[in-house]
Amino acid sequence: MVRKPVVATISKGGYLQGNVSGRLPSVGDQEPPGHEKVVLKKKITLLRGVSIIIGTVIGSGIFISPKGILQNTGSVGMSLVFWSACGVLSLFGALSYAELGTSIKKSGGHYTYILEVFGPLLAFVRVWVELLVIRPGATAVISLAFGRYILEPFFIQCEIPELAIKLVTAVGITVVMVLNSTSVSWSARIQIFLTFCKLTAILIIIVPGVIQLIKGQTHHFKDAFSGRDTNLMGLPLAFYYGMYAYAGWFYLNFITEEVDNPEKTIPLAICISMAIITVGYVLTNVAYFTTISAEELPSLSGCWENSH
Repeated sequence: MVRKPVVATISKGGYLQGNVSGRLPSVGDQEPPGHEKVVLKKKITLLRGVSIIIGTVIGSGIFISPKGILQNTGSVGMSLVFWSACGVLSLFGALSYAELGTSIKKSGGHYTYILEVFGPLLAFVRVWVELLVIRPGATAVISLAFGRYILEPFFIQCEIPELAIKLVTAVGITVVMVLNSTSVSWSARIQIFLTFCKLTAILIIIVPGVIQLIKGQTHHFKDAFSGRDTNLMGLPLAFYYGMYAYAGWFYLNFITEEVDNPEKTIPLAICISMAIITVGYVLTNVAYFTTISAEELPSLSGCWENSH
């Protein structure tokens, strides 16, 4: 099938328009002489790309999922196997997305790839569902958790007012929106800082666990694959918990046009970040089991679970 020729122009609003079929210009399309193409500044380096992926993936999942994975696998050893397997599976998915990102060098992620392959109708449906159904709900949950965590130290002895949580949540969303609309560089710098904070929090858990292992606190790992019988019906649910903790590895592809040298940066950023996340998650769970037995962990609840 021969594609229709592209007539790319700059409208009064400053947006790049597509051809008569409604499709956006593809990767290899050239601008007509005398017309200037609208491009984004390439401010995302390898370090910033790694920080975006790590900062997006690491969240409440590492504190919520251990309980669900252990309950559905039945043993410490099998739960650690599932954490590793979910990390490898996420890496494969991320590398597949890296191939798309280096082949179709446009920002937009899912929308862009569906647009290129299936056309504007399915792409519109996908972005419509994302904007009106998926993203508002996910943003609301994450933002409310953020507001609660920020206020938790100030309301130790009493319940946090719901109005205060919603106010902090609204302020947080507004600040992030303004920041991302104003400066790519500042957004990337703050992302690096927040990623550093998340990795520091993980290390605060891992380091004492490693110290306990050095001291010989390994009794919870004896007969690691023994315990209650593994329920085969629970294994898919264990994978669900694990994949939830690794969700977010595809977000770098949403800003492909802002990535410096995407052919090299995107695959490297994905490999480095997913390796760090997988090792960090496994070591975090090892640290948990240096002080908590497999029987005690299911009876515990993270503060996120208690607050929702």
